[in-house]
Formats: sequence, structure tokens, C-alpha cells
Amino acid sequence: MEIRKRRMEIRKTSLALVVAAALACAVAASPPLRAQVARAGANALPWPPVATFSIVGYDPVTGEVGVAVQSRVFSVGNGVIWGEAGVGVVATQAIVDVSYGPQALALLREGRSPEEAVRLILARDPDPDPERWTKEGRQFSIMNARGEVATHTGPRASEWAGHRIGEHVSAQGNILAGPAVVDDMVAAFESTPGHLSLRLQAALEAGQAAGGDTRGMQSAAMLIVQEDGGVWLNNDVVLRLQVDDHDDPIAELRRLVEIAAERRERRRRR
Repeated sequence: MEIRKRRMEIRKTSLALVVAAALACAVAASPPLRAQVARAGANALPWPPVATFSIVGYDPVTGEVGVAVQSRVFSVGNGVIWGEAGVGVVATQAIVDVSYGPQALALLREGRSPEEAVRLILARDPDPDPERWTKEGRQFSIMNARGEVATHTGPRASEWAGHRIGEHVSAQGNILAGPAVVDDMVAAFESTPGHLSLRLQAALEAGQAAGGDTRGMQSAAMLIVQEDGGVWLNNDVVLRLQVDDHDDPIAELRRLVEIAAERRERRRRR
């Protein structure tokens, strides 16, 4: 009985140390998160701290528009990336409201500019949970089918958070190693030749090489759309790839992008 009791005490102590270490890392990573932990306590964290970086891009030669993302969260593609041929693409992340994706596409469909869409979406956000899921932490980027883009990073998105806009491209992220992540993503996109998928992929790789997110990697996804740009009839999806859970999701996404490139080349030669 004494041995069993001692084992239980060791397990409890070990668990407490693990929880304390994880909480310390989370608190150090983000001032907004630190404040919420102080208010709510360790057992009431409003969301699992995750990090995401994404890129939206346009190819003026082909007319394709696309979005790609990597995150330390399971199946990031299901909530972050949105697209519609002839309309545009959206990335919505950080303290995310997933409805920003379809809202943005609807506004673009009405003929609103990306800047107008950003402004209207923020104005219409009722901020239903300001303590646990604050509107001030939203981050999202909207690009229309002509490559015009607008991006917003809320003041309470977990640090480091920010974005950079280039020519027909915007890179954005939160809980990143620093601004070099988004700077290098834009530089890679603008300097990489070839298909839009290869340029988006190069941007993700450059972002990770610059330090990426501070929580690690788990999933990645890419979506490229163009009217009748898909392989089959009435298909506007040029490419839709998703890596939901992987030790190196960007490398796995690269493998899929390369397979798609090979098939695209075979079709071109026919």
C-alpha cells in the first residue's frame, strides 16, 4: 500500500509539472492569452493555443487565384481557407470566426472590393464572446479574382502576429517567430517561377525556414480555383490538397503538389 501511495504521489507531481510547463509556454507566447489565463485560471483556457500562417496569391497569366496554409492544429484546411472561381479566396485565422470565409466570398460576389469586404465584416461582427473569443484577435485576408487583396490583423491576435502585402499576394500569421516569416513568404512567392501551386508551396516553405510558428506543425492545405480550370467538366477547382495530421505537413504537401504538377504536364503533352 505504501509503494502504491508513493507511485500516485509521483504521478501527480509529474502531471503538475507538465501542466505548469505547458501553461508557462502558452502565457509567454501571447500577452492576450496571458491576461485571459490570469482571469480564468489554468483550467479554463478559452482555446488551445495554436499558430497559423497562410498566403493568398494570384497568377495574372493564368487567372488562377489560390490560398495555402500551415498550422499547429488538426485539419486546418477545414476552417481557414475558402475560395470560389470568378470570385476570390479567403484565409481566416487567429481567434477565428469561420463565418468570415463565406461572408467574404458573398461580399466579393456582390462586387465589393476586398477593402470594403474587410471593413464590412469587422463592422458586422457582433463580438458574441469578447472575453473568450475576442473580435480584436481576428486575422483574415481577402483576395478577389483580379488579385486585389486586403488583410486585417487584430490588435489582440497572439504575438507575433502580422501580415505583409506584395504584388498579387498577401502573407499573414500569428504566434510566429517574427516578421521575417511573412516577409520571406512574400519574397518566395514573387521570385518563384512556374504554376501558382509551386509559388504558394515555396512561400509556405520559406515561412517555415524563417522560423514558422512557435508551436510547431501539424496540418497544411492548399486551394486553387479558376472558372472551368479543373480536370473534369464543370469543375472550377484547379487543385484542392489537404494534409490533416503529419509530422512535416509542408513536406507532405510538397509531395502532393509535385504529383499534381506531373499530371498537369502529362495532360499538356497530349
